[in-house]
Amino acid sequence: MCQLLGMNCNTPTDIVFSFTGFAYRAGRTGEHIDGWGIAFFEGRAVRHFVDHQAALVSPIADLIRRYPIKSTNVIAHIRKATVGSVILENCHPFIREMWGRYWVFAHNGDLKDYHPELDGPYQPVGSTDSERAFCWILQSLRARFASRPSREVLAEALRGLCAGIATHGTFNMMLSDGTELYAHCSTRLHYLVRQHPFATASLSDDEVTVNFAEVTTPDDRVAVIVTEPLTANETWLPFASGELKVFVDGAPV
Repeated sequence: MCQLLGMNCNTPTDIVFSFTGFAYRAGRTGEHIDGWGIAFFEGRAVRHFVDHQAALVSPIADLIRRYPIKSTNVIAHIRKATVGSVILENCHPFIREMWGRYWVFAHNGDLKDYHPELDGPYQPVGSTDSERAFCWILQSLRARFASRPSREVLAEALRGLCAGIATHGTFNMMLSDGTELYAHCSTRLHYLVRQHPFATASLSDDEVTVNFAEVTTPDDRVAVIVTEPLTANETWLPFASGELKVFVDGAPV
């Protein structure tokens, strides 16, 4: 299956360390080589990069590893194609506008016999079940709410929509409009919160170590959400199956 990576922070932070370990997985085992993508929120705008090449060899991914773009909400994806061919329009994350804000979405899993009726402005460009699910979520939310509801109301609506989609298969997903990050787990998601006192972290998949105490302030807080833990010396907490978590200012709420 594909793999997901998300970051939610209380202050703009770069994702170079986590993305380095994440991208290394795209090719190390011969899996997750069917494209990748990443989206950074900066205010109301989004920097969005996708490539149908594996992240381990993509020149665009190399730029992300070297260029410390800072953001409070980031969603990234490495793809192992199961539905839809290996082409650019099938690369996650996907992006659409709703309620005057950009929404970014990425999905890990397979949905069987999933053909929702899409009769509004949200239509898939590619051929993945993931993009269909994203369009269905936005169509359903827009039909229910004329403007953006509160975080609590939106989370409750998403729980119901995600549970319905998950009846068709595996639905691990991340969704954000730059104000908070929503993550739903069907099978495997993990998270950790890095905050003061910061320690040294070592990637599981590459020989890279960083002492976060040297590159942060005592007020910084960062939540990292990922399919499989990225580091070997930190405590990653698993999601429960069917759980939706909301991350705000670097912590689950």
